Amino acid sequence: MKRGELYRVYKGTSHDPKKFRVFVIVSRQVLIDSRFSTVICAPVYSSYDGLSTQVKAGIDEGLKHDSSIHCDELVSIPKTSLTNYIGALSHEKLRELDDALEVALGLR
Repeated sequence: MKRGELYRVYKGTSHDPKKFRVFVIVSRQVLIDSRFSTVICAPVYSSYDGLSTQVKAGIDEGLKHDSSIHCDELVSIPKTSLTNYIGALSHEKLRELDDALEVALGLR
C-alpha cells in the first residue's frame, strides 16, 4: 500500500446511490507503513469543476473514464477496506495532488 494508489472502497451507506467509491491514499508513507489502522484518502468523482483543490485523473490512473480527485473532502479509511486496487498516480500527478492538498488545507 502506497501514497497515490487508488482503491475502490465499499461504502455500505443506504442513503448514497453509489455503493462503491474510488479513493486515493494521500497519507504520508510513514503513516501508511505504521501500525495505525487508518489512512487519509481523497475521493474520486466523475465531475470536474476546475477548482484548484481538484486533480484530473483518468484512464492512465486505472479509472474507466475521466474523473477528478477532490482534496476538499478528505476522509480517514481503515486500511482493511483498501483491498480493491485500481491503479496509481504518476509522479507528475502526485505533484499536482500535493499542490491541491496545500490549497485545500490552507498551507500556502
